[in-house]
Order: sequence, then C-alpha cells, then structure tokens
Amino acid sequence: MKNICLLGSTGYIGINSLKVIKGNPNRYRIIALGAGRNIDLLLDQIREFKPRFAAVLSAELARELKTRLNNRTGTEILYGTAGYIEIATLPDVHMTIAAMTGSSGLLPTFSAVTAGKDVALANKEILVVAGSLLMRESKKAGVNIFPIDSEHSAIQQSIQGHRREDLKRIILTGSGGPFKDLPIERLSKVTPQEALRHPRWRMGRKISIDSATMLNKGVEAIEAKWLFNVEMDQIEILLHPQSIIHSMVEYMDGSIIAQLAPADMRIPIAYALSYPRHLRGELPSLDLLEIGALSFERPDTRRFRCLDLSLAAGKIGLSMPAVLNGADEVAVNAFLEGKIGFLDIPHVIEETMEKHETFPLASIDEAIEADQWAQSRAKEILEEMVGN
Repeated sequence: MKNICLLGSTGYIGINSLKVIKGNPNRYRIIALGAGRNIDLLLDQIREFKPRFAAVLSAELARELKTRLNNRTGTEILYGTAGYIEIATLPDVHMTIAAMTGSSGLLPTFSAVTAGKDVALANKEILVVAGSLLMRESKKAGVNIFPIDSEHSAIQQSIQGHRREDLKRIILTGSGGPFKDLPIERLSKVTPQEALRHPRWRMGRKISIDSATMLNKGVEAIEAKWLFNVEMDQIEILLHPQSIIHSMVEYMDGSIIAQLAPADMRIPIAYALSYPRHLRGELPSLDLLEIGALSFERPDTRRFRCLDLSLAAGKIGLSMPAVLNGADEVAVNAFLEGKIGFLDIPHVIEETMEKHETFPLASIDEAIEADQWAQSRAKEILEEMVGN
C-alpha cells in the first residue's frame, strides 16, 4: 500500500489522479489532500477518501472548511504554504503528487523531495524555475521524480531497457493547439474562450493558454532537459495533430522508439504511480485502423513566438527560465481577464526577458526571487501597455 499526498486535488490532474487511486484501492491510500479555493469539491473529496489532513489556500477558507465539515471525518485542516509543506512532508507519505498550478507549488514540491518523498510531477513550474536545484536535491535525497505529463511519460517509457549513452535525441510532439491552422492575421482577435478550446485535451485554464501559444512545448523541452539529462539541442519539437504519439526517442543507430496511447491523462498518472508497471485501465484500446494516418509538421515560429522565447530561455539557462515562467504567468492572467490581446502575451514575456540580467541559482529562494522579479516587471510592462 502506497500512501499518497495529493497537492492540487481539485484541478484537472488532481481529479484524474483520484480516479486512478479509487480504481486501485488495494495499492494506494490518500493520506492528505491539498487544494486552493474550491471548497465544495474538496469537501466531497474529503468525505469520499477520508484523508488525515487537508490544506487550503488561506486561514479564511480553512475556517469555512472546518465549519462545513463539522469534524465528521476527523480530517485536520491546514492552510497556506506552511500547510502544503506540512502535508507534502508527512512521515508516512510515500509519494507526493505535485499537481498545483503556478508558483504556489514550488516550495511544497521542493520540500517533499528534500524530505525524501518520491514525487509524481505535474507542476511544470518547478522544473522550469528550479530544475537544476530540484534534480540535485533529488539525487542527494535518493528519491525519484516521475513525470505526469503525457510527453515526458512517453519519453520515460521509451528509454526503458536502453542505455542512456545511446540516446541521440528526444522528439517532443504537440497538437498545435486550437490555432494551428488559423490565419495569422486573425490571431490578434482571438478571445480567451477560443484559446481555451483545446482540440484534444481537457486541461486547466493556464496550461490551455500556454498550449494555444505553444509556450508549453518549449517549457516541456526545458523539463525534458532536466528529467532526462540531455542538452537543449538534443530536443526536437514536431506538431502531431492526432495526439496519438505522445513523444519519441531516437537512438544512435537510427532506431526511434515511440509511445502511442489515447489522449487521456489517466494513463501517464497511472504510470507515474505504478512505475515501472502498467496498471490495468478502463480505457479502450487504440483502433489504429480507425485512426488511419499519423502526420507531423514543424511548428511555425511566426505563429508561435512564445515557443521561440521558451526555447531561448532554456538555452540561456541560469535564472532566465524562472523569468520566462513569471512573465508568462502574469501575461496569461491578463489575457484571461481581457486586459490584453493574445499577441500581447509574447510581447510581455520578451520585454521582461530583455530587462533581466541572468544569474546562477544557488538556492530555491533565489529561484523564487527571479520568478517574483519577473512577475513584478511584467506587471509594470502591462501597466505601460494599458496606459497607452
């Protein structure tokens, strides 16, 4: 029985993680749940899974949760970053699922690794902001980082049984999002609602916009660099609109190993929880005859400027990926709130990156400092844009 702490239980990854755990009650037990503001859903989850601890964003939300729960499950309620850290590092937790979005998941995830917990990682931010620090700490603590992203799960599956020194390159695939074929001149007019309609995946709001700009694919390249110990120039990105091949690995002799699966996050979640085993699932098998053909194309960098910016940040390294992350968080929120247009997102990110003087990251505090600097600078840029 593996004891699980789930950070981000009310989000898309969290909900699907609980489906996997519920389907395997003899393998996994929820010890703690961490959520943000969705008290209604968290209440349902507490009543069903009866965790010993739950953590929410603020003291006010914690009081509301305690009142509504009325101590019927005996769950202890915590709050804030300190609460998330406490549940992620509980002595009897074997694995922490890091599915919190944004920078709020940085310290709890890093603390879990430091405390010797294996981590199933869905939070992109920590590898982007502090990848070198996280991987160094994981080696020091002797723990595993299991990716939940479908792309990185595919890579992990494709390298099993192969010598790492034989790896030539990683091929990351992406659908191209909702605007792959939209005329470029129309991009300035797209709405948040249109950008949120991903053609293949149901995801949270932030990652859906990052998919529409394709910044997420450059971010995934940065993640792959750290997870699989490769250089940025060993990673290639191809558009694959069918979203059947989730990524590939090429070896020195020209062999390419690919992982194919339905577009359903329960598959990479289950693999992260059960590694190196494959659990029996409820999804139907791929019907390759019905799929018929698989196609690939190079991404158009005129259309996807954020992809170039994120790849550039990965190549520069040091504190620049953290700056990319912070600026993107501010720009995406502004777009979702209707304050800026879709094409203003790369403008805010690029100008923030240009203003930054990179420095090496010696601690998680310095990584967070770079991210917060970028958020502050991006907000200043936004104020100048809106003011004009």
